[in-house]
Amino acid sequence: MPTVRDNSTAPPQAPAFTGRRWLFPSAVIHELDADGARTGGAGRPRRTARDWAVDFTCFLLSVALGIASIDTVTSDATLPEGLIAADQLLGALACAAVWLRRRWPTGLAVALTALGPISVTSGGAGLVALFTVAVHRPFRYLAWIGGGGLALIPFVLWLRPEPGMPYLAAVVLTVLLTVSTIGWGMFVRSKRQLMLSLRDRARRAETEARLRAEQAQRLAREAIAREMHDVLAHRLTLLSVHAGALEFRPDASREEIARAAGVIRESAHEALQDLREIIGVLRAGEPDDAGRPQPTLAALGTLAAESRAAGMKVTLVQRVSDPAAVPASVGRTAYRIAQEGLTNARKHAPGAEVTVQVSGTPGDGLTVLVANPAPDGDVPPVPGSGQGLIGLTERATLAGGRLEHGPRADGGFEVRAWLPWG
Repeated sequence: MPTVRDNSTAPPQAPAFTGRRWLFPSAVIHELDADGARTGGAGRPRRTARDWAVDFTCFLLSVALGIASIDTVTSDATLPEGLIAADQLLGALACAAVWLRRRWPTGLAVALTALGPISVTSGGAGLVALFTVAVHRPFRYLAWIGGGGLALIPFVLWLRPEPGMPYLAAVVLTVLLTVSTIGWGMFVRSKRQLMLSLRDRARRAETEARLRAEQAQRLAREAIAREMHDVLAHRLTLLSVHAGALEFRPDASREEIARAAGVIRESAHEALQDLREIIGVLRAGEPDDAGRPQPTLAALGTLAAESRAAGMKVTLVQRVSDPAAVPASVGRTAYRIAQEGLTNARKHAPGAEVTVQVSGTPGDGLTVLVANPAPDGDVPPVPGSGQGLIGLTERATLAGGRLEHGPRADGGFEVRAWLPWG
């Protein structure tokens, strides 16, 4: 079976850490980078300049502590020369093993802790390994290894006492040095974890902000699409009705043909104007306040007259106590509901009388009813998206109201909506 190669080039992902890498530990950069830090062999983070400086300092510290412990070995006259040489050799190997502390921190710490009673000169390397475990591993590893090391201190000092220092003072001093090393390592680890947690919070905040922006864009596009459907469906239905009349009435008078052509021209002009405004909103990314005014409740008369000019039988009943007091958003929603109801009636019940009734008072809300009886005869199928009533339901819900629609007992159809007012 041939292998299909994906030649698409994904856009490069910007690294999450954009600071000066050489100033920070490679382990921290590895965690902060979104795509992982630059890695060396076997997928391990590559040492930064700071790591090299810290590792070299740890190596020198291990050598210095090992050299300082040589007096403890050479001052014991009971030890043979072979054991003294072996102690120093193991100490030198332990100091050299410090360079492996980043690769195997736990294993190195266990080995050097077990080597402590055998080689006194490896004590400095053991402290460095214990510090590394405290920084890079969870506390449970540190508790076992550190606890074992602290338990061995009295035995090691009893076996190899410090020259010129009481036994108890040597034990206390060594325990304090070990505990300080562990505490310092835990402090460094806590600082790194705090930095990583703050970075994670920043990433989550950026992700949430991006998701909120995408959701806002999606809602804005849905609103534009809903507005486009409500406006253009009405205009294009008028075009379809009059074009159909010209097609099936070739014997119409010149006056009727001229009137139908005028309605077609006006509807096409209005549809183009609405489409131009919507496209302008999409390009600009924000509503155009300088465009044509949005329809309100007062424009229902014009809508009914426009539908009557298209040949529909429309009865408009307005029982609103104070039309001027209706909020613009509520009036616009009522207008869109009536417009979509007339459009659907024109499509699915041509020739039927449509009743548009608007009533309400401040405090009780505004009620919009669009109803039509069953059509006479069979109605040819009309293409449509089926999203008009869904969009009206969403529009009414966003306005704080509700919308119901469905067939009536006489075979007709009605759309009833309630909108809050006052």
